[in-house]
Amino acid sequence: MPHWNIPQPEGETRARDIRWIVMDVDGVLTDGTIYVSDAVHETKGFNVKDGHGMRMWQRSGKHLAIITGRSSPAVSVRSADLDIQYVYQSAHNKRETLERFLNEAGARKEEICYIGDDLMDIPVMREVQLAVAVADASPEAREASHLVTGAQGGRGAVREVIDLLLKLQGSWKEVTERYYS
Repeated sequence: MPHWNIPQPEGETRARDIRWIVMDVDGVLTDGTIYVSDAVHETKGFNVKDGHGMRMWQRSGKHLAIITGRSSPAVSVRSADLDIQYVYQSAHNKRETLERFLNEAGARKEEICYIGDDLMDIPVMREVQLAVAVADASPEAREASHLVTGAQGGRGAVREVIDLLLKLQGSWKEVTERYYS
């Protein structure tokens, strides 16, 4: 269960206008573990519940983006699978990359929820409408966030944020209706 670092009514107000979820990858969409084979191939594990949540978010008419400091073919494959159009890998200055994304996507900071887990995410977290840290984020990232998830990175944290946003925005019933009829 997530908990607010700001008064809950303020957090809920911040959540109402979110149209974009922008995420880090390692430690957010994955548990942060990187597997490297003897042939120097890197693999990552992505949570299927996070993926389903991202599809529900998109079905509600909202958008997704990725800003990650590393570069990995696995991120390209997963992003394509989920139809995530804005994917920025090797983003060593995430604040600059955020500005690039805003220009390219025509998005505004007031529409963005950013989910991060470590020090390099803090500059972006300070710029957006709703900053979220996963449960096992660094203490500094948790402190910089408006909301901390109950789930750890790669363990359904993104889904938790999406479920919360859809409910606060009044879209939950419409997006999930297909599962109950």
